[in-house]
Amino acid sequence: MELVGVGLYTPAEAGRLLHVAAPKIIRWLRGHRIGEREYKALWSPQVDLGDGRIFLGFRDLMEVRVADKFIGFGLSPQRVRSAIQEARAIIGDDRPLSTDRFRTDGREIFLRVVETDEKGEQRERLLNLFRQYEFNQIIEPLLRSIDFDSKGAPSQWWPLGRKGQIVVDPLRSFGQPIDAATSVPTAILATAARHQGLEMTVRAYEVPSSSVKRAIEFEEALTQRQ
Repeated sequence: MELVGVGLYTPAEAGRLLHVAAPKIIRWLRGHRIGEREYKALWSPQVDLGDGRIFLGFRDLMEVRVADKFIGFGLSPQRVRSAIQEARAIIGDDRPLSTDRFRTDGREIFLRVVETDEKGEQRERLLNLFRQYEFNQIIEPLLRSIDFDSKGAPSQWWPLGRKGQIVVDPLRSFGQPIDAATSVPTAILATAARHQGLEMTVRAYEVPSSSVKRAIEFEEALTQRQ
């Protein structure tokens, strides 16, 4: 499988970036069973290396961000799955939650979702959810830190906002976080500084000290949150 421009993340790497537990990501993308009840995957991952393991692409990463937010607001994972299916038909994208169009079409999508319970009865509980929470308050903060391509699909993510100068771009370094000013992965700069010191790292990689300091702060923050 061609991975250039797709990005490649293990569930652990994705969880570290997104602050979402890796086992939860695996359940969402592989599905799972509890007793006699089977819960299907929310969507199929972008990356399939043919070895049975779960890997995420950049689009999966962005989709998990939105799905986690909705689940955190009280939607069940399977309700989110139903919403994704509905959104695909309206937006025309296999991973619709992270698209720019979802900002405008999202409310319509969720209001149209009908859930069938264990007794076979259909209910539209999502309608009540949006009387309590404003849709834009959930979605806007997540999509504000994303750059979109001409088709409305996410192309870059700024995890600290654009002023933070750290970017995740599937076209560079297989989607690993990089310092935007130098394109050097933050993990490489931070590791080098930890072993060689700030000045040696600046000379070795020919980067400004500000880039190294940003990388150190970013990587330390990821470790602390993890």
